[in-house]
Amino acid sequence: MTAAPDVSAAPGQVPVAHGLAAPPAPWRLLLRKPTFLIGALILLFWIACAIFGRAIAPHDPLAQDLLATNSPPSGAHPFGVDSIGRDVLSRVIVGARDILLIAPLATLLGTVLGTVLGLAMGYFGGIVDTLVGRVVEAVLALPVVIVAFLFIVAVGPSPLTLIVVVGFIFTPLIARTVRTAVLVEGQQDYLASARLLGERPGYIMFAEILPNVFPVIVVEFTVRLGYAIFAVATLSFLGFGVQQPTPDWGGDIAANYVLLGAGYWWETLFAALAIASLVMALNLVTDAIEQVISS
Repeated sequence: MTAAPDVSAAPGQVPVAHGLAAPPAPWRLLLRKPTFLIGALILLFWIACAIFGRAIAPHDPLAQDLLATNSPPSGAHPFGVDSIGRDVLSRVIVGARDILLIAPLATLLGTVLGTVLGLAMGYFGGIVDTLVGRVVEAVLALPVVIVAFLFIVAVGPSPLTLIVVVGFIFTPLIARTVRTAVLVEGQQDYLASARLLGERPGYIMFAEILPNVFPVIVVEFTVRLGYAIFAVATLSFLGFGVQQPTPDWGGDIAANYVLLGAGYWWETLFAALAIASLVMALNLVTDAIEQVISS
């Protein structure tokens, strides 16, 4: 016969059932998921390239060797040489810097603004929800790509412009998601108790509701980060992002893709694979986080 667990406790202390293991911390659950580990390792690799790219690149990414123009992969140039004599491997390594600076900052900006709007819409409801909701719907109805192009053309392409434009695009999408999560939390008893205690709306939103919807915000951030990488690369490809000759994956694809028909595949393939691997890694990490949060 199995003995009952000891639940004794000293006066004033919470009883603890000895022998019952506490549930593992979320980060421990993440570390048990192979998909998270694979995605995290790929992300760490590209982050290292973004930070230390100039130090680990085998060649100067801006240097031109006109005698080696369009050379295929070799021992001296493992990823080959592009159409104006630049080492492709070095440009892929150093090109991680701008995209891993612009995309996270743009996603963070959109997440912060969207969270504030979503909290206000979900908590206050009524006319606030209606007015802000109409603005959000109006922004979502706009051809955001064209608006982004017009804004960049008017202001001029720069990393700061890309951060603002991409963050603006994501703000209404994140606001709508956060609003839905806040409406669900609005049915909980702790909000009624906070109102009865006379807590200020700002305190209730950011100290009571925000921690409870934070997992939703984390998932939304990681999902939007993948889209931000594609958006930044696409804008660079179209000539509205990071400008040449600065190493940039989207810009390098745009500069060399016309030579695919001539058989110079290495000049665009490796930059495209870099984008794909980064987005894939983010998707793996996002899926693992979502599974842990929802479990």
